[in-house]
Amino acid sequence: MTTPSSALIEPQDLARLLAEAPDNLVLVDATYGVMNPVYAQARIGNAVFFDIDDVADHDNPLPHMVPRADAFAAAVTAMGIRNDSQIVVYDQSGIAMAAARVWWMFRLYGHDNVRVLNGGLPLWVAMGLPMNVSPAPTPTAATTPFRATYRPHLVCDHAAVDDAHTRPDEYLILDARSPDRFAGSVAEPRPHLTSGHIPNSRNVFFMDMIDPGTARLIPHHPAMAEMIRAGAGKRIITSCGSGVTACVLALALHEMGRDDVAVYDGSWCEWGQKSLNSAISVG
Repeated sequence: MTTPSSALIEPQDLARLLAEAPDNLVLVDATYGVMNPVYAQARIGNAVFFDIDDVADHDNPLPHMVPRADAFAAAVTAMGIRNDSQIVVYDQSGIAMAAARVWWMFRLYGHDNVRVLNGGLPLWVAMGLPMNVSPAPTPTAATTPFRATYRPHLVCDHAAVDDAHTRPDEYLILDARSPDRFAGSVAEPRPHLTSGHIPNSRNVFFMDMIDPGTARLIPHHPAMAEMIRAGAGKRIITSCGSGVTACVLALALHEMGRDDVAVYDGSWCEWGQKSLNSAISVG
């Protein structure tokens, strides 16, 4: 099985791939956080639906934390996904909510043959490419169970980040939230959280990485190129509000050659809890 060098696939390339109809192709709709999800009415090909709130650690009070390897494997096996599947993930917003997160989850559990549809459903529709408007299918479970191989270097917990922020010569922490949230000049959308940012972290707003006209990831964005330089010889950790848009930064960095970026899964939902007394900077 050949692993793609890029984690992105363009709509016209996916259309050609669908026409070839390889039996190991699985499309995944990873739409999250939108008011009117369209999956039940329309989808690309025979896409299955991946809900990051469902495929999650339900024993953890934090939102959509990654599940254990066995739970992840069981969930994706039920979707018809095998270890030899070539997976294309898309979402209704483009790539951020939450195609990039699902891409990262597959990589976290050892599956590299996974790509994100660049521009997602909005660009697919804008290009006039076909939609499947038949009733949403009931997934057929894979006959061979998916085997998840955990890659711990691709994820961080609170303890690891608490150590990393004190060692800026060894770690670069990037925060994908908006500049005003990073600065602590506005209240967090979740009212129980403190405002501010992890000390020694740097702000790269995830929306700046996305072309507003096409919803595509902007290749080699100058801000990300600067982070590549700043992170040379260091471990890079990305964070955000709840571990979703941090994966957009991980995806952008992957496209620029850094495939070893760790995502802080709990992100600000964990770090900003007043009860944890985490170190917090403002400004």
